[in-house]
Amino acid sequence: MATQTLAMPAQPAMPTGFRKWIVVVTAISAAIIELIDTSIVNVGLTDIAGNLGVTIEDVSWVVTAYAIANVIVIPMTGFLQRYFGRKNYYIGSIILFTIASYGCGFADSLWTLVAFRFLQGVGGGALLSTSQGLMFDAFPPSQRPVASALFGMGIVLGPTLGPTLGGYIIDNYHWSWMFYINVPIGIAAAFLSSAYIDKKPDEININRKAIHIDQLGILLLAVGIGSLQYVLERGEADDWFDDNVIKWLTVITAISLPLFVWWELRGTKEPVVDLRALKNRNLTVGSLLMVIVGYGLFTSVLLYPLFAQRIVGLTATQTGQLLIPGGLVTLPMFALVGRLLAKGMSPRVAVIIGYVAFATFCFVMSTYNMDTPNKLFIYALIVRGIGLAFVNVPLINQSVSTLEPRQLPTGIAIVNMMRQVGGAFGVAITNTYVTQRTAVHRGDLVSNLQPGDMLTTERLNAMTQALAAKGINAFDAVTGAYKNMDLIISRQALMLSYLDTFKLAGLFFVVSFPLLFLLKNKKMDAAAAKAVADAAH
Repeated sequence: MATQTLAMPAQPAMPTGFRKWIVVVTAISAAIIELIDTSIVNVGLTDIAGNLGVTIEDVSWVVTAYAIANVIVIPMTGFLQRYFGRKNYYIGSIILFTIASYGCGFADSLWTLVAFRFLQGVGGGALLSTSQGLMFDAFPPSQRPVASALFGMGIVLGPTLGPTLGGYIIDNYHWSWMFYINVPIGIAAAFLSSAYIDKKPDEININRKAIHIDQLGILLLAVGIGSLQYVLERGEADDWFDDNVIKWLTVITAISLPLFVWWELRGTKEPVVDLRALKNRNLTVGSLLMVIVGYGLFTSVLLYPLFAQRIVGLTATQTGQLLIPGGLVTLPMFALVGRLLAKGMSPRVAVIIGYVAFATFCFVMSTYNMDTPNKLFIYALIVRGIGLAFVNVPLINQSVSTLEPRQLPTGIAIVNMMRQVGGAFGVAITNTYVTQRTAVHRGDLVSNLQPGDMLTTERLNAMTQALAAKGINAFDAVTGAYKNMDLIISRQALMLSYLDTFKLAGLFFVVSFPLLFLLKNKKMDAAAAKAVADAAH
């Protein structure tokens, strides 16, 4: 048994030339479309709700179903690759993702759409870790920091491009095209994967009867993580613990996840997720830091479009266009970070630079208002892109750099899962905090509107006269003036709540900053990089 555990898996020949870049483009494309679908529908929920005749609260299941399926599958990716073979599992996942995308596009009812979104999340869950393994296979050990940088582009560009692409589609086409665009990309990725990706020798004749299936572990993981994700996604919309479903699922989470941890550590010799790897300090600290990165990434993706559209008054297309300069800067920054790491730059220094840049973005955004010019949003988003380029790739590498080879599949799966969980926490915290702060700020603003106050009276009189000048009768003009004042107060309160939420995100980075110094500052040498590549299989 010990010999079997320590043996390194046989590797396929490294692709070269044209074949190499086909594999690279395929892997990055698959990762990008998976991540785009985590955020692309956010800007189209109103249109989907109107078209299907449901409420915004109901249509949010379209987001929730995808997130739940995604976060359940990601930690099981290592086991599923061993059971089905990496190439078979990868191609099968792409096909499932593509078919589900088409199903989402032609869905004519909410629950049909939700069902296909869940299947889409199941297929998409495999694409991140497996694509990362393919990227590492395409480069020699000395160039694998560059491979990490290229893959990191996909990780950041996916959530960034989602609102941009979604906004353009909503403004110019039917919402179903947010899903149909995946179909040609998925077909091409499946075909290229079949033609150009080689199987490892141990994938050719897999003896599945000899592979133990941790059925209880899979069940506890699915129930625990799925319940947690539901609570985080739906808590604010369903008034948290005032809702019986939220209460019961919280109890189920509190029971299932500790049982899962106990079972994986003590109850089975062949766990579906080897949690013993978390005894490694770098993996534990790196996973906690990745929660913060996921929180910051998904919170910014959620908050920026809302601020730009609801406060500044930009269209969905204009909101997306402001993201383009930041994306164009981010691409070469990833390549630069990869080269710097390859030349010996300390990964911890890179992560510190990224942390400072991302915190700066959050605090800068917390000073903006409804009159902020577009160019200042562009500058802030560029700083955000630089931060993500410096923090994402080095942090992933450092998290797994001190693991034993046999623990690396679990390490990569845990890191990817923690980024998604961090994003779920970010969305939940953001929605709750915005709601609470809006109520507080509205109360403060209303308290300043005292009867007989000169400024308030002048503003109301000006509004009344403006409405009367348009031919509205005196009574309706007065009523309209008060309604306009109420709308102004509501908008101002919402703006202040968004600023508070950006500030809160920045504080999360500041508070977690000391954890960076607990990471062992080990550079990704050739042996470690090769082990990461093996683990991603």
